[in-house]
Amino acid sequence: MIRRLSLVGLGLLGGSVAKAARAEGLADEIVAVGRDRARLEPALRDGVVDRISTHLEEGVAGSDFCLLATPVATLTALLPAVWPALPDDTVLTDVGSTKAAIVSVAEALGRTRPLAFVGSHPMAGSEKSGYGVSRRDLFQRATVIITPTERTDSHAVKRVGAFWEAMGARLVTLDPITHDRATAAISHLPHLVADALVDAVVRMDPRFFEVAGRGFKDTTRIAASDARVWREIFQENRAGLAEALGAFRAALDELERLLAAGDAAAIEAALDRIRRTREGV
Repeated sequence: MIRRLSLVGLGLLGGSVAKAARAEGLADEIVAVGRDRARLEPALRDGVVDRISTHLEEGVAGSDFCLLATPVATLTALLPAVWPALPDDTVLTDVGSTKAAIVSVAEALGRTRPLAFVGSHPMAGSEKSGYGVSRRDLFQRATVIITPTERTDSHAVKRVGAFWEAMGARLVTLDPITHDRATAAISHLPHLVADALVDAVVRMDPRFFEVAGRGFKDTTRIAASDARVWREIFQENRAGLAEALGAFRAALDELERLLAAGDAAAIEAALDRIRRTREGV
């Protein structure tokens, strides 16, 4: 049981954590922290949180479990501010979709003041954002990646893992660098490709959108996401994304070569190989 859970950021992920934690009785008290009081007040009215605060130090004071749920570009800048404000026995985690940078900052801060930090990343979300679209079941059957290193306190790893599991999530453990390479391949690259697919139609003829069916709309749904949020993610994980883009170009080049050659058997064999791989995912 968590005595006081402080959530810094109350958008889709932070709001969903608050709703799930309240529904599952994971914390005696839940405190939401953010810069805009008007954005926090709906959760207070809903009874999802017990207190709200626009002052970071006040909001996290006395908490024994703190979760940072701000945009990824904010996390590394936020850590030096939240680190000295937390009690010594606090377990600190986050929901950032990139991990190498924030874990590096946390370990540097840990050398000046020991504090239990465990990086985590729920693979759950939506093209929509904000508390208004948060929901208590967002993490049910979702994968949450935790990214401890050899310096991470093992007790903190267990607490963070148990926290996500109590909300219905499935845990996977990766080191921060591998995490960033993996999410580049299975999350960040698909988003960039969805953006490119929409732009490709514009370049050909925007009127083609009039005949777009469910396949195109499903494939490109995430291209409707917040541009600033994804610009930050792409920049934060540019090394992993560059590697993923290289692999994608190689795969696309190979398919283009087969199509240009007109070898029906080779084309079908390549598509069947890809189909069988996807069926096993």
